[in-house]
Amino acid sequence: MGQLTKNQKAYAEKVDFDKAYPLAEAAALVKECSSVKFDESVDIAVRLGVDPRKANQMVRGTVSLPHGTGKTVRVLVLCNPDKEQEAKDAGADHVGLDEYIDKIKGGWTDIDVIITTPQVMGKVGALGRVLGPRGLMPNPKSGTVTMDVGKAVQDVKAGKIDFKVDKYGIIHASVGKVSFDAKKLEENAHEVLSTLMRLKPSAAKGTYMMSISLSSTMGPGIKVDQKSATA
Repeated sequence: MGQLTKNQKAYAEKVDFDKAYPLAEAAALVKECSSVKFDESVDIAVRLGVDPRKANQMVRGTVSLPHGTGKTVRVLVLCNPDKEQEAKDAGADHVGLDEYIDKIKGGWTDIDVIITTPQVMGKVGALGRVLGPRGLMPNPKSGTVTMDVGKAVQDVKAGKIDFKVDKYGIIHASVGKVSFDAKKLEENAHEVLSTLMRLKPSAAKGTYMMSISLSSTMGPGIKVDQKSATA
């Protein structure tokens, strides 16, 4: 094994990497292990005992984090004129239709979430090549294709996130920023985990939550004890 970096040595003094910590301790340790000058995101990674290639074991959904993500979410609403005022009143950053569809076709994706209505999904569907790889495609399952655009905008701005198991069976989700109080990080992470438990596919056999870890953008992954996390 090569030389440990200064940061790795510092982490090794604080964290026992063979130990799974109670969720509250893990949240506090993530904050302690942050050593960079910017306000890092705090992420949770959960390895699930599912086979994501099988449709009946796909885990995806949304969760409203009680304390938000700490990020400013830029929202574009693609809708007909009759819904524009509702979207603006709810706090959407961009509202319109054809001009934004043309901008996206030209490569513009300076947004975090797109919300649209069922009536215009035909037009939005044509943007799949641009939006799909960036995870921006609106989807009824994540609440981003809806007639209630005002509520959808407010939910997203308040900290509603969506997640989907990747091909390795792992869920990644942001649960806040290092500047958050450890208790808020713990409560946000707990909300993600209890949502995942509710979404357990009946076809998933054996252990459902294989492992859980918390980490900041530049910090180490800290193992979380599953019993504490889902109690």
